[in-house]
Amino acid sequence: MMFGLAALSPFAAAAAMADTTTVTDVAGRQVTLETPVERVILGEGRQIYLLGALQPDAPFAGVVGWREDFSQADPDSYSRYAEKFPELLELPTFGGFKDGTFDVEQAASLSPDVVLMNLEARAATEDAGYDDKLAELDIPIVYVDFREDPLAHTIPSMRLMGELLGKQQQAEAFIDFSEEQLAKVTDVIAEANPERPSVFIDRAGGYSDDCCMSFGPGNFGEYVELAGGSNIADGIIPTTFGTLNPEQIIAANPDHVVVTGGNWDAYVPGGNWVGMGPGADMDAACTKLERLTQRTAMTGITAVEQGQFHAIWHQFYNSPYYFVAVQQLAKWLHPELFEDLDPEATFQELHERFLPTDYEPGYWITLDEQ
Repeated sequence: MMFGLAALSPFAAAAAMADTTTVTDVAGRQVTLETPVERVILGEGRQIYLLGALQPDAPFAGVVGWREDFSQADPDSYSRYAEKFPELLELPTFGGFKDGTFDVEQAASLSPDVVLMNLEARAATEDAGYDDKLAELDIPIVYVDFREDPLAHTIPSMRLMGELLGKQQQAEAFIDFSEEQLAKVTDVIAEANPERPSVFIDRAGGYSDDCCMSFGPGNFGEYVELAGGSNIADGIIPTTFGTLNPEQIIAANPDHVVVTGGNWDAYVPGGNWVGMGPGADMDAACTKLERLTQRTAMTGITAVEQGQFHAIWHQFYNSPYYFVAVQQLAKWLHPELFEDLDPEATFQELHERFLPTDYEPGYWITLDEQ
């Protein structure tokens, strides 16, 4: 492995005590490296969601560089991390593997033990030859995933990162909590076998004037099914991400619409996106959510007529907190079955037990309840 430091440095001493370990990443690749790793590059900034759950007291310990996306895609969370852990402001940042702006020489100069990459970037990484270039420098890539198939891959990814960092106990505690909380929904749905209301997930509604991005059978589409709903895009969108046209939505006449939202001022300043997230301005969110009911695709549909028009934090699609979203969806879809379920208390407990920052409300809203 490359450490690039003097023989008497702390990292060199740690290397002398390291074990050679072979792990299997979520791409099915076997990777041999020395663990616990001491110097990590995050191929996506939002991997800090996972890393922070493993080492909440010092989430950036060992991070020597990261992709510059966290501050843009989730600025509200970023600002809270930056306030508590200002060292993140000094970390070297990279462009993306997928857009070809990753700098291999810069990465090598940081002497990382491993580069953590998201699975969706694998094809671009290999097409650009980044994997071969890093291999020549003895810098391994390990793939994780909490976006393409979060239900299948988040727990293996958390377990994998726990092994790399020597944080296995923390990883298993988080996994136990997430499975326990998910079962509070799935066990009830399995026993009750309720009639399933139809749901349209409006992915990043208002982000652009186009309508409408959504999810097929994966990610939020799967969350809907777990929560006892029926995703109207299932069977139309064959993969995780895709688009429905307004006519398809009107014809499906969904019982519920759930808009995923976030603070995207960095991408679309002043856009019609619904700004969900920690500390969100709920009055502003309500105003924007109401505006989205006026689009052609929402004409005359049951969800609008009956006030079942909701918004939820977009980053539930790209974080290990998916079970909180499933709980909230279940509350919306089957209030009679989940009267005693409290997703906000679940998310607050998650923060208190596992996460680096304090909980603040602002992650979901229903139009007629404001």
